[in-house]
Amino acid sequence: MKTGTMKIDSVDFYYLSMPEVLDIGDGSQDALLVRVAAGDFVGWGECEAAPLVSIASLVCPMSHSACKPVQASVLGQPINNVDDIRKIGNSVRANSMDLLQADHTLSGIDIALWDLLGRQMGEPVWKLLGYKKCFGKTPYASVLFGNTAEETLQKAKTISEQGFRAAKFGWGPFGLTTADNDRSQLHAAREGLGKESILLVDAGTVWNTDVDSARARLSVLKEVRATWLEEPFVSGALSEYHLLSKECAPVGLAGGEGCHNFHMAKHMIDHAGLKYVQIDAGRIGGITVAKDVADYAAAKGVTYVNHTFTSNLALSASLQPFAGLESHSICEFPTELKSLAMVMTKNHCVPDLNGMLHVPDAPGLGIEPDLQGIAPYLVDTEIRVRGKQLYKTPPLR
Repeated sequence: MKTGTMKIDSVDFYYLSMPEVLDIGDGSQDALLVRVAAGDFVGWGECEAAPLVSIASLVCPMSHSACKPVQASVLGQPINNVDDIRKIGNSVRANSMDLLQADHTLSGIDIALWDLLGRQMGEPVWKLLGYKKCFGKTPYASVLFGNTAEETLQKAKTISEQGFRAAKFGWGPFGLTTADNDRSQLHAAREGLGKESILLVDAGTVWNTDVDSARARLSVLKEVRATWLEEPFVSGALSEYHLLSKECAPVGLAGGEGCHNFHMAKHMIDHAGLKYVQIDAGRIGGITVAKDVADYAAAKGVTYVNHTFTSNLALSASLQPFAGLESHSICEFPTELKSLAMVMTKNHCVPDLNGMLHVPDAPGLGIEPDLQGIAPYLVDTEIRVRGKQLYKTPPLR
């Protein structure tokens, strides 16, 4: 799949933030936008990680041979075909093995490289990934639980009125107090959505590894006919997930958004008893690794689902790895985004008249950043070490 001879000329990171970041489970309050340039072409990506930490990992001084700045494995590398993207990822993982932020930082770069290559070749990313056809997904409105059951009821009614056939409620007060309080929240969500809608529940790792606390909610989850319980425990708590999976049917277990490499996701699929594995392309190492997980999940009979709670650039990136998997038909669709996430892009992925969400059929990710829209959210940042400037916010271009 040769396209000529291009090398990566620049990698620019842009730290964006709301004026005030609240202590709530809402990942749309800040963002790290990535721009990669090679020859006459540019690609855009997004890291789902703390922006300043990822910027530091991009430019930090070398600590030793396995702890180099991420940019050392990216700048100047050839980017002429899909194999080159995988080579760059492998190089980052080898040269920054002990730089624990490297996979998150690589994620945005990898996404931008797929976007760049797709634009250069005039093909959508899902085609470059090898899919011959893409399939519409059923979007679930992804929202936080209300502070009260009444707030959750009203949120659920609004979601139903908007035409969504599925919704996920998560975080907020859920799991923090009593099982009776959670019972009220779950029944409010079911009442507001109606009997036929798909109800999904995200515990946000609130119980850490406490199986008894999760077990105490199983009866009401079954009462409200929840399709899944997401992240009752932290990623990697394989024995706790597996134990709960034996008791929760017909409610399925979902998890995996905390995985930041293929092996973590593989272990979750193999040993946690998951029915649904949720992968964030902005965390796990980009579209390349996310596609590897999607392939593995499909082979193991586990449903792949995207994790996305930020911009439409991230949403498009997260849909690409499983766009061609017809039976993996549900996807996360955040509906309570902060203004930053909404203005980051000129165009948006929206459900069609039948309520289905489709990956853009356009070169690259098919999403255009709105540089004018994000300008007010750009955070001026500088990193200096021993008097030398390692990073300064680049101009939006």
